[in-house]
Amino acid sequence: MLHSGVPATPGPRVIVSIILPVHNAEQWLDECLQSVLQQDFEGTMELSIFNDASKDKSMTIIEKWKVKLEGSGILVVIGGHDSPSPRGVGYSKNQAIAQSSGSYLCFLDSDDVMMPQRVRLQHEAAVQHPTSIIGCQVRRDPPNSTERYTRWINQLASNQLLTQVFTSHGPTVIMPTWFCSRAWFSHVGPFDEGGQGVPEDLLFFYENLRKGGGIFRVDHSLLLYRYHLHAATHSVLETTIWTHRVHFLEEQALPRWASFTIWNAGKQGRRLYRSLTAASQHKVVAFCDVDENKIRKGFYCYEDTQGRFWHRPQGPCLHEESKDSYGQPISLQERPKPRIPILHFRAAQPPFVICVKLDLTGGEFEDNLRSLHLQEGQDFLHFS
Repeated sequence: MLHSGVPATPGPRVIVSIILPVHNAEQWLDECLQSVLQQDFEGTMELSIFNDASKDKSMTIIEKWKVKLEGSGILVVIGGHDSPSPRGVGYSKNQAIAQSSGSYLCFLDSDDVMMPQRVRLQHEAAVQHPTSIIGCQVRRDPPNSTERYTRWINQLASNQLLTQVFTSHGPTVIMPTWFCSRAWFSHVGPFDEGGQGVPEDLLFFYENLRKGGGIFRVDHSLLLYRYHLHAATHSVLETTIWTHRVHFLEEQALPRWASFTIWNAGKQGRRLYRSLTAASQHKVVAFCDVDENKIRKGFYCYEDTQGRFWHRPQGPCLHEESKDSYGQPISLQERPKPRIPILHFRAAQPPFVICVKLDLTGGEFEDNLRSLHLQEGQDFLHFS
């Protein structure tokens, strides 16, 4: 049964609504709600909680904190449902937003902890950037978890918040740090309500960019961002994310280029090529790499017709072919197929779609890229 949240009494106009979906969060809720109480924002705040079929003691903890929060002048609106199964993060956030009334929305995950200045500083930024998603830097808990990802979150330059939107890391400002005006959310949203396995944050982030929205990060660490195995993000398959990323790359970036080079003749580069539409594949003029073994192959050859691959052409070629149930190559009538050169990166021509992971080679890849004196977003994009 759905329980709609309604403010207990009318009061002054709410400036910021903190949007808090909850599902079996008893382990973290005390710290999370304490951080709401400790905000130093001087405007009117509201906490909008939607309980997505929690079966633990979450609601008992929420009712306890409701008294404390309202005693400090923070309105609390509680909605939820007690169905056998949760309906998902997208649904819960949409419901929490619908029952709230603030002019601005501050998103909070039930397992995270806000620093006292978070609402104040992000509200100031949102007033200055009314059609942007506002994020912030984070502190990870445990501190040594996802070190590369955390560095990426915190160290992207302002222009990279827009140029690195295609990578496997996902949104360049992470969902648990989002803050935006209600008007802009209504223009972009709502969240996809497909439930478990749907990357609702990534889909909203892409839609924000499609509609001309900006991305802005407050460069202060305003959130303790927890990593644990029960986080909803672990329910989304990598293949699902990959499909959305390739589609967004083809929609937003590749139309600008008449041709391009894929930087990485290895597994990830070849996977990207295979995932592209035929029209995008025709724009690939080369692969490039630093691996002499791959470069000596000369060419990459691939053609797929209903899942089958054709005979290898004469000459050196890094070729992928399908096999029958006995492990033997499937032999079909030979037909012309693309032979895509594999070049050393210094011999290749930009623009590049780069399928090399950042921050993994001790700086060697980054040094190679810098040596070409290219402009990110114009001459190259990161995809891995």
